[in-house]
Amino acid sequence: MSEISLFEEKQVRRAWNAEQEKWLFAIVDVIAILTNSSNPQTYWRVMKKRLMDEGNETVTNCNGLKMTAADGKQRMTDVADTEALLRIIQSIPSPKAEPFKIWLAKVGYERLEEIENPELAA
Repeated sequence: MSEISLFEEKQVRRAWNAEQEKWLFAIVDVIAILTNSSNPQTYWRVMKKRLMDEGNETVTNCNGLKMTAADGKQRMTDVADTEALLRIIQSIPSPKAEPFKIWLAKVGYERLEEIENPELAA
């Protein structure tokens, strides 16, 4: 099953992986929204290489999946599950990515507090 989600009125292609029971998101769609890049495919290719050179293993979890492209054809597109996508977003140096990074930090802090004090989870 393939769907399109909207974020800030822009499309993010996604597909449900029934075997893993996870949503997979088109990475270039998210990059296009967060960077305003005129060529998000090139941005992702350069970023992917940089992350691999740094030893970041997130990109190894980004697999290709055929998704409908803007021209209506099925094309291989790098996709990531939610966890990998959030790690990728953390690596995007863009003011538009900052709200996500702040939110992630807040959620992470709250989760650590819950682990330290389980009563907070209730």
